[in-house]
Amino acid sequence: MKNKQRRELAVCGFAAVKALAERHPERIQRLFFTQDRARHFGALCKAMASARKIYRVVESPAELEKLSQSVHHQGVVAMIAEPEIPRLDETTLAEWFRSGERVLALDRVGNANNLGAIVRSAAFFGISKIVIGEDDEQADVSTSSWRVAEGGMEFVEIWKVSSASWLVSAAAGKMTRVGADHRARNRLSDLRNLVEKGEGVLVVMGNEETGLSAEVKASCDHLVRIPGTGDVESLNVAQAATLFLYELANL
Repeated sequence: MKNKQRRELAVCGFAAVKALAERHPERIQRLFFTQDRARHFGALCKAMASARKIYRVVESPAELEKLSQSVHHQGVVAMIAEPEIPRLDETTLAEWFRSGERVLALDRVGNANNLGAIVRSAAFFGISKIVIGEDDEQADVSTSSWRVAEGGMEFVEIWKVSSASWLVSAAAGKMTRVGADHRARNRLSDLRNLVEKGEGVLVVMGNEETGLSAEVKASCDHLVRIPGTGDVESLNVAQAATLFLYELANL
């Protein structure tokens, strides 16, 4: 949940807040927790006291639910400044090309929980760069995505572009562009043969219902599918992204 008046975002969930406290404690502006969580945040509270920041034990978990607009707060809520997602430009994209980056892009993935799950998997496999579009259908960084990421937000850089279509076009000749499409001829195991060792790779995951946009699909160098039995058409986008991220990490 965003507090528009204070320009804050609520980060809740024990793993998410714990990782935030360990990696970027300076970002926490206010901290609220239940009595049973107090022992986990002693060092953070001491630092916040020195910085004259607000922290306290809440009288009821209902207060945390109000702050985060979620029943899944797990006994702690940290308020941070509303994140500013940097815009990806062609200069940075060229740097990624030179360093052979592995990048995951999301084409209108609209569910905040899916975004959070994808961030968690990216952090697990060491893929540090995710790009999201500014399309109305694309989920933004939120309280829900931060919680579901289970601390992964502290290890992944999220960048913004106008759309996934712009990104795929801008990456032409700079990175190998791979689109996830359950109707593709290439299998996920073929990915290692489609990418030259050491070159930059951009994998694009599509919308939960409609998949990749026609523009993105037409611009990709390769389309790749995850083979299954055929009994179910495709995996959830977060599950599919996890398998692609595993392959990216092992290229």
